[in-house]
Amino acid sequence: MTGKHIVVIGAGYAGLSAAAGIGRGPDRVTLIAPERRFAHRVRQHEIAAGRRVSRPEIAHVLRGRKVAHRATRVVELDLAGRKVVTEDGERIAYDTLVYALGSRVAWSGVPGAAEHAYSADRAEELHRRIADAAAPGTIAVVGGGATGIELAAELAEAHPGWQVRLVASGQVGGWLSARGRAHVLAVLGRLGVRVDEAHQVTTVTTAGLETSAGPVRAEVVVWAGSLEPHPLAAESGLAVTGSGRAVVDDHLRSVSHPEVYVIGDAAAVEVPGVGQLRMACATAQPQGRYLGRLLRGRTDKPFSYRYAVQCLSLGRGEALVQLIHGDDSMRPGVVTGLAGRLVKAAIVTGLPLSLR
Repeated sequence: MTGKHIVVIGAGYAGLSAAAGIGRGPDRVTLIAPERRFAHRVRQHEIAAGRRVSRPEIAHVLRGRKVAHRATRVVELDLAGRKVVTEDGERIAYDTLVYALGSRVAWSGVPGAAEHAYSADRAEELHRRIADAAAPGTIAVVGGGATGIELAAELAEAHPGWQVRLVASGQVGGWLSARGRAHVLAVLGRLGVRVDEAHQVTTVTTAGLETSAGPVRAEVVVWAGSLEPHPLAAESGLAVTGSGRAVVDDHLRSVSHPEVYVIGDAAAVEVPGVGQLRMACATAQPQGRYLGRLLRGRTDKPFSYRYAVQCLSLGRGEALVQLIHGDDSMRPGVVTGLAGRLVKAAIVTGLPLSLR
């Protein structure tokens, strides 16, 4: 690869890990991402609650690497001409492209959701909205998955004067083991969170939610539904699945454009014995680290992966570490209390350090 220009777009867990790894080698690397600090997405619930979260500068992560960071946004891919187009009109040529634009919140076509709800990616705005309120009211968190659970617990603990309602179309924590789900519900109950299951949200308004089970009045709505891949891959002509994730081979190379590698939430990565990897920092960062080795010639083996645990923050004093099999199916065992909290804290604080 000596002398080639490798462009990495996206500076999340996958993209920044890849850029840092590739930058150890002989090739010239350009990282294109508008952020100047690492977003650390799995800690957005803490930011929403007003907690101080360390977010290292991207320049610090890339220190000592042969990587130039361009703080701008990619708006177009010219795959035939092997160029990326930035928002200011610049066309940057590449020999190899690493596409790591990741995912964004899916509003799922619900009227008013994008206009009236705060997503986790707007955590700082959400914090200011709650802090600046004239009086406490109700916060409705939509989504019974990991993001919704963590947001509901963190907000309830940080703002005990507010009523927090966790609104889910199915079961809250329904994918967890019986012990794991029971622990989540018990902690939410102790924090005063009202759990509304089997509530399919049909509309979001300035007054709250309209659901299949009736209205939920709320001064603040937080949207913690599912994620969807960034649409640029499909718009540019990369081969994608029905959900918009790029189809890649066992070396994370696009099946339609072999000069393009796709990693993280943007990629539909199939691992033998595991299946298609879910969108998560736990799967994205290993892909970035692997690609850093692959493009430096340090490995030629296919990408492999096995799950280990799932972790949920439940406020500052509680957590759930759900033990799982390598294929992401649940084991019955869990770790909770202080031990669970320490495991979770070690993982989230160690992630930025492991990017290098």
